[in-house]
Order: sequence, then structure tokens, then C-alpha cells
Amino acid sequence: MKNAPARKVSQTRIAKDLGLSQALVSMVLNGRKAGISEKSHRRIWEHAVKLGYQPKGMRPLLTDDPTKQIHVGFILRSGLSLHTQSNYFSHIQHGLHETMQERGINTVFLGTENRLSESAFRVTLETRKTLYGIAIMGEVAPSFLQAIRQVCPRVVAVSISYPGECHSVQSNENQSLDLLVAHLVEQGHRRFAWIGGNRALARHEDRYRAFRAALLRHQIEFDESWALIQDEADRAEGRQAAELFLAHPGPRPTAVVCFNGLMARGAINLLVARGVSIPGDLSLVAVDATRICTEEHPHITGASADPEAMGRKTAELILNATGEPDEVYLDAVLPSRLTLRETTGQPRA
Repeated sequence: MKNAPARKVSQTRIAKDLGLSQALVSMVLNGRKAGISEKSHRRIWEHAVKLGYQPKGMRPLLTDDPTKQIHVGFILRSGLSLHTQSNYFSHIQHGLHETMQERGINTVFLGTENRLSESAFRVTLETRKTLYGIAIMGEVAPSFLQAIRQVCPRVVAVSISYPGECHSVQSNENQSLDLLVAHLVEQGHRRFAWIGGNRALARHEDRYRAFRAALLRHQIEFDESWALIQDEADRAEGRQAAELFLAHPGPRPTAVVCFNGLMARGAINLLVARGVSIPGDLSLVAVDATRICTEEHPHITGASADPEAMGRKTAELILNATGEPDEVYLDAVLPSRLTLRETTGQPRA
């Protein structure tokens, strides 16, 4: 005699078990978060997953043991940690986390590349059979990526591409720089400076190359002595680059393009303190679309893909990954958008 099929778990039962209204349970299980406490949201999803509840259209990600919760982990590149991670990656992490939570899947921080020994990482993951996939945020050593894939084959790299190795999600760097340079040229700017950071990483090279190519398309020559490139990419190094800008001999550029919003904010604060008017004396833009652009005045003109959308796309690729040796890897490049704010204007006559 065949076993009877498992009975479908209803929202009514979940509401009854928890002593909550069916309307509240329905809103949570259909993706609503606004106006609902984090405690209630988590409690409903945890109980639903424990019972084996499966939302419409959700892939069956649960293990054979329905009491075990599926997890998706994320790892930060060397030099970052949870309390010092870049503003950019925190937005991506948020998009990843919210998308997974909507599907009843928890995200967990697995560590930073330079603080995860391969043996310790392997032991940790091999004892956690519920880990479904991993997002690697930032550029890591190829040997580290290979070690990760041996433990968990469903891997998505964020802001860097490893062709033939795993899926990836990136912002359209060429489009970002095209939009920023075109806007400044339309305002009448012809003399440019570049404030760069993360000197050793491929992402800086990609952005700097795109910046130079955008200038070339507008037939603008660039004096490389105005490429003020730092080792990191934070506010402090933005200030240092601004010091170099002020000390540089010769006619100053009228526009500065910054590697990211953190460097732009550090540079603006130093320049304004030294009496430089933004944008009266100098227009300044950043390859950025994070909250740093609008945390304080002047708000920074920026262009980039939406980092939270990048997090959501990362979640989608992880959920759809097969982990099989013959898997076709996708490099998702999200479109950039230009947002005009307070730091750009026409150069002085």
C-alpha cells in the first residue's frame, strides 16, 4: 500500500498554532514586511518552515528533515569585516537577506577571506548540511574560491567575475562612468581629476579604465598626474586624495570623479573645510548609489546599479543554481542609473 501524500500545510493552521490572525500570517508569508515587527515576521516564518510550508512558486529547498532550516552564507573579501565592511556591500547584503527571508531562508555570515583557514572553514560547513549556497562579496584569491566551491558548489561572486568558475553579479561600470562623464561634459567641464581607491583590486582598474574611455569618447585629454589613487577606498583616503588635489601644481581641474561615495564624502569634507565651494569652485561625482550619497549635505551626484537589486539578483542566482559540474554559469551585469544631486554644476567662467 502506498503512503498517503503529505498533507498541505495551510496558513490557517499556522495562524492557529501561533495564536495569531490569519490576515497577519497571510501578509508575512506573501512577502509583506512593512508595519510588521521583526519578531513576529521571524516567528511566523520559522514555524511555517518547520511545518514544511511551501509558498506558491517556491522551489522545494527544504532538506529531508523539515525541522532543519536552509541557510545561505556570505563571505567578505580580505580587509573587510562585519563592522568595517564597505557601505556598498552592506546594501548588497541587505538585498540578499531580504530576498532570502521572503522565502523562509536565513542568511549567515561565514567570515572574511583572510580570517578563514581552509581547514576550519571545511569543518564548519561539513557539519552544517543545511547550507544551500554562498555569496562571496568582493575579489578573493582563485585558490580560496576553489576551496569554497569544493565545500559548497552553489557560489555567486559579487562585484567580480570568475569566468567558468561560478555565477557573478556586477554593476555596469562602463555605463556608470559614461553617465557621469557625459553629465559633467554637458555642464561645460573639460579638465578632470580622478580620485581612486582599492588600488590592488580589479574593480578599481575596471572603473579607472572606463573613466579614461569615457573621456576619450568626448575627445578630452587626461593628465595622468591628476589620477590620485589610494590603497584603500574609505573616507580617510578620500581626505588624503583631496589634500593631494589642493597641493597639486598648475591649473586645477573643474570636475572630480571619485571611485566611490565614501572617498567622495571624505574629499568633500576636506575641500569645504579649506574654503572650496562645491559645486561653485569644483564639481564632484561618485560611482555610487548607496546611502552615503545622501547622508549629509551636499548630496553627491552618483551613478551605479542599485546595490540592493544586486543583492536580490545574487539571491536569485543562488536559488536557481544546480551545483552540478556541467552547470552553465551566468554573469549578470545590472544597469546603472545617474542621479543628479547637489555636487555638480557649471564651471566658473
